[in-house]
Amino acid sequence: MQLELILEPENCPSGWVLIESRLESGRHDFSCLMVHRDSAPGQVEKIPLPVLPDGRIHELIRLPEDVGKLVWRPPERGQFVPSDLSLRRIGWPERTLRMAIRVTRTYLRLSEDQRSEAGLSLWRAVFDLHGAFQIASAFRVPYPESAYSDWIERFDTLEEPDVLRIRADVARRGVRPRFHLLLAADTGREALQATLASLRGQLYRDYTCTIVDCAGALDTSFAPDIGAAGDDLALRVVTQEAVPSWLAGLNGALAGRTDEWVMLLHAGDVLPAHALYWFASEAQARPDAAIVYSDDDALDAEGRRSHPRFKPDWSPAHLRSTHFVGAAAILRGSDVAAAGGVSVDCCRHGNYDLLLRVIDSAGERIAHLPAVLFHRRGGSRAADAWEDPQWCAGAVRAHLARNGVAAEVTRTLPACRRIRYRLPDAPPLVSIIVPTRDAAALLRQCVDSVLEKTTYSRFEILVIDNRSTDPEALAYLAKIAGHPAVRVLRYDRPFNYSTINNYAAGEARGEMLCLLNNDTEVISPDWLEEMAGHLLQRQVGAVGAKLYYPDGRVQHAGVAVGPGSCASHLHPNLARDAAGYCNRAMVAQEGSAVTAACLLTWKHLYQRLEGLNEGTLTVAFNDVDYCLRLQESGHRVIFTPHAELVHHESATRGSDDSLRKRLRARREVKYMRMRWRERMKHDPYYNPNLSYRRPDFSLSETPRVKKPWSQ
Repeated sequence: MQLELILEPENCPSGWVLIESRLESGRHDFSCLMVHRDSAPGQVEKIPLPVLPDGRIHELIRLPEDVGKLVWRPPERGQFVPSDLSLRRIGWPERTLRMAIRVTRTYLRLSEDQRSEAGLSLWRAVFDLHGAFQIASAFRVPYPESAYSDWIERFDTLEEPDVLRIRADVARRGVRPRFHLLLAADTGREALQATLASLRGQLYRDYTCTIVDCAGALDTSFAPDIGAAGDDLALRVVTQEAVPSWLAGLNGALAGRTDEWVMLLHAGDVLPAHALYWFASEAQARPDAAIVYSDDDALDAEGRRSHPRFKPDWSPAHLRSTHFVGAAAILRGSDVAAAGGVSVDCCRHGNYDLLLRVIDSAGERIAHLPAVLFHRRGGSRAADAWEDPQWCAGAVRAHLARNGVAAEVTRTLPACRRIRYRLPDAPPLVSIIVPTRDAAALLRQCVDSVLEKTTYSRFEILVIDNRSTDPEALAYLAKIAGHPAVRVLRYDRPFNYSTINNYAAGEARGEMLCLLNNDTEVISPDWLEEMAGHLLQRQVGAVGAKLYYPDGRVQHAGVAVGPGSCASHLHPNLARDAAGYCNRAMVAQEGSAVTAACLLTWKHLYQRLEGLNEGTLTVAFNDVDYCLRLQESGHRVIFTPHAELVHHESATRGSDDSLRKRLRARREVKYMRMRWRERMKHDPYYNPNLSYRRPDFSLSETPRVKKPWSQ
């Protein structure tokens, strides 16, 4: 049961107050409700109180003169002792100092682009400290998930000037793409009419709509009604018996037609008025694309929009794991025909198999529109409307077979799959590199877990001792040096994480290198099979594991580059079995980077790229930089949740609390922002409609999306 601690008026000083408390590390759902003395019952003002990574609450807020009481709502999980909470009024000097410190620290932490976007400048810090403080504080407070309706009103509502610009742009275009909309009818009149109504409202009119009745859902009394209502749609109805021959004719007509596109719809799906216009604009802008897909959301029974899916750019491992593209996609007619055409099963089960066939035939010529151009039917479970598990698994198996990939496909979450790639009979030798210094207990836990739990058949462990002096650690190093799978190497120079790993890579005998922190512990015995299976796939350069804090919360599920000001872990503090944003904490997928706390890569690639950056990134971001250089050279980086380890983060290195360490950390951040400035403007695996202030998949206050009618 949730605890509430009520502070009555005599304990609620007005004016500026400092609120301090401490919670279990990583809890981010603490809040305060402020009740005004003369307010009506139930009228309260919520004050979010962000929890810092170390569990502290340290927030400066202004209370009005008419504050009646404060109601504190701690998180339902985690430890909270009411006596740990303090609230005191502060004067002008202390308030000014605290504001200036927060503004300065936030200013230095943000990139130049983020400062400009947020409106945080040195001028404002000097002449409008209170305004600058509010901007800086916004980077600590989560954007509320319940604000999707507000986000729609601000960023996704067509105004009359928008409509006029779109119509003018359409009129100016010469040769225009043409769409074949195939509408599967397997539900009643109301759902079908909702889709047809949205098609009549399209601002782009170069399309035909065919109702494909594969299930015999339309009776004779219903079909004329559709025709009468849809005269302006260039509408046709294909009955169940005629579907195979009609599809054969369509596929023949599509052959060689690069200006015609196919879209599969389900009765009840709704397109916003500008959807086909935006798809057409992208089709013309990307003449090389075989597939264009967009973001989408769901419509509930009352027609309210909810459950948005702001998708990553193209990610083949992600598509194998789950149909993240969904029905919000158009496919070029010529490529559809070359891939075998639209089948009857496509109209029954959706476009998943067709997408995979087009990709296999045409290559990965795919564009993503980061805009909600499709409203799924069915509320929160709308994503599963066409995703029959057996059908999808069969589509993936056929796709893998076409590509000569031996793998086992198993179901995990609803609509999600795990692909277990089969290893060769003689799998590559993996050299596991473990830098260490003292910390005998942690090293023992790490090495013993690898030796005792790992089921991969061919690996060696290289423990790199960086000036250990602790007798217990030295004794353990001497002990494991006698193990046939372990080599202990000495590195007698000042600590430089990049240099240590590069030195070890030169001594490694394996074809694959696994960078592994000494404060990790293996959970899943097949962790190395899982990672090696992904690394053996086409153009994969690095694979990262899923890491947990000792209490089971997620520590690492991939890395976003740009959101959070530089590089940030995704889904931190999520429960181990929680799905995360759009199931992304539980499916394998491409990402911008993974942590070197557990990273598998090819030795030849590592050496060709000269390993980790020894000169500039001696401690932090060297793994992110390596992953970005891999992608720059044409390789992919994969995160898999099916390789699991515990990570006692930075337990042996300590925190960056000294002046020297802080200066070093600042240099490393500055280098990353300069070297990867363009990449940080858009992480392809983190949608630009999501917040770049905080990498938590919350909605952006300033979406980075260009609308074609405003160009």
